[in-house]
Amino acid sequence: MPRYLFEESHTAEGAKGLLKDGGSGRRAAVEQLVKGLGDKVEALYLALGDVDADVPDAVSAVAGSLATNTTGLIHVKTTALITAEEMDQAVKKPVQFRPPGR
Repeated sequence: MPRYLFEESHTAEGAKGLLKDGGSGRRAAVEQLVKGLGDKVEALYLALGDVDADVPDAVSAVAGSLATNTTGLIHVKTTALITAEEMDQAVKKPVQFRPPGR
């Protein structure tokens, strides 16, 4: 059976939804979509952005990425793969960030 990689990019509103529902909520939505198409999700990973800072772990990197992307002023993309459970941890991590010019 052929395999496909679906990449999704969140707008600021989409990232806010991710903050609300977490990685597990995103996984459930994708699983429902694929099940409706007559198949199942073999694995689901969420990814970071292209230009990153040195941070202690993937959860911290995602938290920083969400903080910047939800402003609607910056788009960050990374390719490190993380699990839905790691995303659940990231959306609960507090981050302080000042967008450019604010």
